[in-house]
Amino acid sequence: MTTDGVSVQVAAAGEHAADKPQLLFFYGKTSGPSRRVEAFLSQVLQHRHNHDTFRLVRVCAEDHPELVEHFRVDGLPAIFVVADRRVRARLIAPKGRKELQELLAPWLK
Repeated sequence: MTTDGVSVQVAAAGEHAADKPQLLFFYGKTSGPSRRVEAFLSQVLQHRHNHDTFRLVRVCAEDHPELVEHFRVDGLPAIFVVADRRVRARLIAPKGRKELQELLAPWLK
């Protein structure tokens, strides 16, 4: 998913209870760790066909500083799970796939 209209998508999710939680992935354009964590995230979501569990929203921190401030992102990459208009889980600068699996375990099959 592209970052076009990210703030609209995030706002809409906050206004209406979505059928699936949003997975917000905050990243930096030139960040090596962001690219690495995105690959780990892809692996976790593809494992046992979990790629439809979340509505993935990629948020470029440089393009959307208002969202970085709103979610109080204090490091990149950052992952947030938003469900029922609340942040249900958050992970800043994960080091590997295992951390992501543990964070997302309540929602994964």
